[in-house]
Amino acid sequence: MSRGRNSSDLRLICLHITHYTLLITILVSCSSSRHAVQQKSPRSELPGGPYEAVASWYGSDFHGRPTSSGQIFDMHLHTCAHKQYPFGTKLKVTHKANNKSVECVVNDRGPFIEGRDIDLSYASAKEIGLIGPGTSRVVLEVQGRDASYIKPVRVQSSDRKGSPFAIQIGSFTDSINAVRLRVGLRLKDLNAYIQETEVKGITYYRVRVGNFDQFSQAMDLAEQLGQEGYPALIVKADLKM
Repeated sequence: MSRGRNSSDLRLICLHITHYTLLITILVSCSSSRHAVQQKSPRSELPGGPYEAVASWYGSDFHGRPTSSGQIFDMHLHTCAHKQYPFGTKLKVTHKANNKSVECVVNDRGPFIEGRDIDLSYASAKEIGLIGPGTSRVVLEVQGRDASYIKPVRVQSSDRKGSPFAIQIGSFTDSINAVRLRVGLRLKDLNAYIQETEVKGITYYRVRVGNFDQFSQAMDLAEQLGQEGYPALIVKADLKM
């Protein structure tokens, strides 16, 4: 997802996404029973700032695609992608080169290029003069959080007994969107996987986490994900896939 104006960066991202796309046939062919539950590892307190980071930006190549939070990415809004902060976190980003600042909201995961800490939307990057250099050092400060990003857990079936449960985070007709979400969840130390299914002649790529023997186990993790802003849906695990 991470991108600046440098064309070599874009090629690297495309290779990264292509690599994961080629793995889809392996991922979707595995039985969901083989996906062990992997709880989120303990996380140290995220810094409130101010602290230095490396910023890049992304724009038209991802405009109109779903973000990891489920929102549609709009390059003209003041948003950003971060690897750890909960969705809805408001960050003040100050460009060290010119001292210009912008406030943006975390609604996506990334960057996926090593050495970068935050991906700004085109509008956010333009506001602080980051479009030209593509990447630059910035200072980050947490300004609060928009609580509307917190998602309630949904449950697909009222039957809370029987076969194992899974947590579905997204379902897409475009495999690339599914791959990007899965990569983002991996940043959260979650054992996310993709299942392919056909409904009324349309192929869907479902991004799910774990198999849980108990409903309560699935609910515990789903509530954590909902608090972070992920649209968590508890479903019965499909053991036939």
